[in-house]
Amino acid sequence: MMDVLLDGGLALSLPFLAWLVLHTEALSQAVVLFVAMGLMSALAWARLEAPDIALVEAAVGTGLTGALLMHTLSWTEETTPESHTRATRWVWDILAASALTGVLGWAVLVLPTDSKGLGPEVAARLADSGVEHPVTAVLLNFRGYDTLLEIAVLLVAALGARAVNPRTDRPSLETEDDPLTGELFRMMTPAVLLLAGYLVWVGAHGPGGAFQAGAILAGGGVVAILTTRMGTPRMSSRRVRWALLTGPLLFVAVAVAPLFTGGRLLEFTPRLAGTLIFVVELALTVTITLVLLMFFPGARPPKVEPEGTP
Repeated sequence: MMDVLLDGGLALSLPFLAWLVLHTEALSQAVVLFVAMGLMSALAWARLEAPDIALVEAAVGTGLTGALLMHTLSWTEETTPESHTRATRWVWDILAASALTGVLGWAVLVLPTDSKGLGPEVAARLADSGVEHPVTAVLLNFRGYDTLLEIAVLLVAALGARAVNPRTDRPSLETEDDPLTGELFRMMTPAVLLLAGYLVWVGAHGPGGAFQAGAILAGGGVVAILTTRMGTPRMSSRRVRWALLTGPLLFVAVAVAPLFTGGRLLEFTPRLAGTLIFVVELALTVTITLVLLMFFPGARPPKVEPEGTP
């Protein structure tokens, strides 16, 4: 009974929160509602027995994105839209939400009811993948192409974000006298490192992996930036560039190595597959952490004055 009530509450609260995010006029309220919707989404993924997605949603969709929106909000000046603009937006919101709901509902209804999916095929080849967790086996062995391209996309996105706002903050020496932020940072750092290391290790046989560990480390980095304990990563730094390239370069090296022994691209030897996947996940954790931190602007971008302003 409690499960039914919880699932029903999630099913009703998610579209209601989404509607409130679109409907609210104040940007600050919209950001808070968006964070609340992210937490409910993470809980919904957990109820759907998808802990990997729930971890990413909680760390990235709620934590990092919420911090990014709140930080950006402090640079904006809220203005109330005109009444006729609100009325027009209402109509488009309702039409867009109805169309999207209809498409998603149609996609669910046309799914074959007797399909077993790819689960049995993954389970049959799991012993050859080198890991025991089917999600890790799919992401880094069976469909390694997708993960490699995703990392490349993330790298390009980080470069684009830093190109838009190349300014960075430097750590402040004044924070050393702040007992609150100093104690918070000292208590948080060991826990963040321990949790990230555990997530990388457990990814071979349970929910976890590079993306979850990178999101946790990036969350700790954002706290360090907000408390001015650490400056935002600078693209001009050679160490930052190498850290960004560590994951993609190692992944490409592991992918093309079988070609020199008569194998195929991304064809891992079962005897070495587990070790190679763990090494690639470690390197990807470093890259994902830096990529997520590159999205976080430390300094306010320069304000563009309208033409003709004296």
